[in-house]
Amino acid sequence: MSRQARTVPWRSSLLRLAGSVAILALLFRIVPFHQAWEALRRLPPLVWLAVLAAYLCAHTVGAAKYRLTLGRAGAGLTFVQALRCYFAGLFGTLLLPSVVGGDVVRVGMALRLAPNRAGVILGSLVDRLLDVAVLLTLAVIGVLLAPSTLGPAGRRILLMIAAAGLAVGLAGLTVLLKLRARRFSYRRRRWLARLRLAARSVARRRERVLAAYGLGLLVQASFLTLTAFLAAACGLHLAVRAWLFAWPLAKLCALVPISQGGIGVREAALAALLAPFGAAAGLVVGVGLAWETVILAGGIVAGGAALAIARLPAGQSSSVQAGAPQRLGVPPS
Repeated sequence: MSRQARTVPWRSSLLRLAGSVAILALLFRIVPFHQAWEALRRLPPLVWLAVLAAYLCAHTVGAAKYRLTLGRAGAGLTFVQALRCYFAGLFGTLLLPSVVGGDVVRVGMALRLAPNRAGVILGSLVDRLLDVAVLLTLAVIGVLLAPSTLGPAGRRILLMIAAAGLAVGLAGLTVLLKLRARRFSYRRRRWLARLRLAARSVARRRERVLAAYGLGLLVQASFLTLTAFLAAACGLHLAVRAWLFAWPLAKLCALVPISQGGIGVREAALAALLAPFGAAAGLVVGVGLAWETVILAGGIVAGGAALAIARLPAGQSSSVQAGAPQRLGVPPS
């Protein structure tokens, strides 16, 4: 994890941090700063600690989903190793752009620990696609529960985005399975063969992918509920359907790599998306900043946990049950 952190270009990190500061400065020129500050002052410290603890517990379930997805691709990671990689990725979100930046650290560490690198790459891709599918599912549910929020055109656009995402995922999997390997060099043919084996392993055990999707729904719904609970403690009371509509779309906006960990982008998107529900923009931004403190503290705690796991015998051992077949890229049965 420290090696990954040292490779981060400080100039690029400063530019992304400046992007977050600029977005927040522009945001506070539009929304009343005193409302955001009042929302932060209302938050009891014990409530914040409880939300932080629940946030880390939800991410532990997320680590189980990550290991399940990689396991179907034949990566060969134990739960302790997957937990270490996942928590290191949480810490990486503090250093790399957008919420996807942590995937770089997580995949990099998994590639060093797993005996099947092709399984890590494909499993990580499937895991990220499942997260996006879960967020779109929550947003669609929010639109269905609050049909007056979006007009017919807006609902069609959201459904088209969801359908396009599904089509892109299926097209990519089809190309991977049907692409002719003779066009590439021997080394690339070996990688393609391993990726195909991993893809077929995922396709054969679709029930495991559905289980990972269910765990993803549980994790993201937990984050949404914690945000709503935090908002209520800050004085912002909204119906659940409002959070179902706005929260996942704001998180998808935070995927754009123009800020540090999505800070600023998430708050601006959340304020705009909750405006039709009558939410005061200043309170929404204050709640968003309170949630950012939970994310920052959670990332620091997760980084310390990843370092602690690395010193455990279970975290250092590869624990490969069938080393030779997995090194050849053959997923375990």
